[in-house]
Amino acid sequence: MTASVKTKIDAFFLTNSQGSMESYQHVMNQAMETLKSAVLGNAPFSGASPQLVKEVLEAQFPEFLPEAAGSPREVFHKLSSAVADHAVSVHHPLCAAHLHCPPMLPGLAAEVLISGLNLSMDSWDQSGAATMVEQMVMDGLCTLFGLHKGDGVMTSGGTQSNLMGLLLARERAALKLWNWDIKKQGLPVEHHLLKILCSDAAHFSVQQAASVLGLGEEAVIPVKTDAAHRMCMNDLEEKLKQLKKEGKIPFALIATAGTTDFGAIDPLEKMSQAAKQYDLWFHVDAAYGGGLMMSDQHKHKLKGIDEADSITVDFHKMFYQPISCGAFLVNDRSSFSYMKRHADYLNPEEDDEEEVPNLVGKSLQTTRRFDALKPFLSFQLISRSDWSEIIRRTLSLAKDAYKMLEHDSSFTVMHKPELSTVVFRYTGDGMLTEDAVNLLNYRIRDRLLANGEAVIARTKVKGLACLKFTLLNPLAEAEDLSKLIQRIKEIGQNEWRRLQNEQGRG
Repeated sequence: MTASVKTKIDAFFLTNSQGSMESYQHVMNQAMETLKSAVLGNAPFSGASPQLVKEVLEAQFPEFLPEAAGSPREVFHKLSSAVADHAVSVHHPLCAAHLHCPPMLPGLAAEVLISGLNLSMDSWDQSGAATMVEQMVMDGLCTLFGLHKGDGVMTSGGTQSNLMGLLLARERAALKLWNWDIKKQGLPVEHHLLKILCSDAAHFSVQQAASVLGLGEEAVIPVKTDAAHRMCMNDLEEKLKQLKKEGKIPFALIATAGTTDFGAIDPLEKMSQAAKQYDLWFHVDAAYGGGLMMSDQHKHKLKGIDEADSITVDFHKMFYQPISCGAFLVNDRSSFSYMKRHADYLNPEEDDEEEVPNLVGKSLQTTRRFDALKPFLSFQLISRSDWSEIIRRTLSLAKDAYKMLEHDSSFTVMHKPELSTVVFRYTGDGMLTEDAVNLLNYRIRDRLLANGEAVIARTKVKGLACLKFTLLNPLAEAEDLSKLIQRIKEIGQNEWRRLQNEQGRG
């Protein structure tokens, strides 16, 4: 009895036994078939409502912990119809709502190895060679971004990386201003004086980080943006002078290299100069635009990023890696000392003396996946010229969309794209009221999603409802966008007639 139970359990784990290997191969084949059915679909989304998806899922999986296990074939078939069939397809050319890329094949292959190896990156004795791979990726990134004395660590993405940047900035400020160690002593009584400056188009994670760090959202001072949606340097100068006059203490300046809506890149060189003048920690959120460093044609747009004290990079955006996959870089590797801690069971101080590479000292996380393998494998399997072409095609697609919309009187384009987003409004014949146009744009987006025709974004620009293409699929074609734009016009016209009928009945 014991032997039979042992044999059955053995098949649930990846070991060097024949039965385990066969079970692994079988379950992976079933997963592959499920993935194929999702990728080969002809639509970016099923159009199903949240309630319908919930009902389908509950019908296929009525029990959370069933007494009897199903076969892999049966369970994956249910998974295909309940989940894969109703998942948004990031591989589809008309999935263009968010900074959500189709993942590269090397990254997908890396995910198989990451999950199978199941290494944890906090200590050397849980990772071995994986630690060296991550350090190689960090060293390579620092060289790529011009941080010659820098270092870095993998993160879950931009929100965590931005938090880490402000954490280090806060620690530095308290030590320098008041000789106060926040890590040990908590916030100083003067903490309410500390202020962070970023553009009014910066990512909301800046406010979130200020809240988490105990400074409060009101510690974030928004700086106006210019006509190109970049930080206005005149307003920055005025804000800094006003804060000083009020007795406040600006300690961090955040630049955005690729805003979420407009893809705008703040004036990095000028901002770095201002940071030096006012002794501010200069953090660049390049979660979106960091991928430009892979393009000889476009990397000049990030000129000045090498002056940053810290940088956010997301591999799961314009580096085309599976979620989640981010990095946090610092210009001076000693900056990580602000957050380093020792645990006797994990990374004792003796390990430092023996130069044991425990990466937990650079991270907010303890248990952490071997995500560095994804960019590492992608960099090894894709040439620099191919990377450059991928970036070129992605940005070129946004230019194509901009030209089509700009030359169509039914639309108003809100900006000229710098990266790969295009924000616009359907305005019809130009005779509609502002309220009607706002409503129509929301309805167009909702109709496309409900029909399963396209997944595009909605946003607001100065109170005006807008639509947005976020283009991160280098395999999409201009023809795909041309057809989508025509479809948007058709839906806009239909919804306008429907709106008139509704008002008539009212």
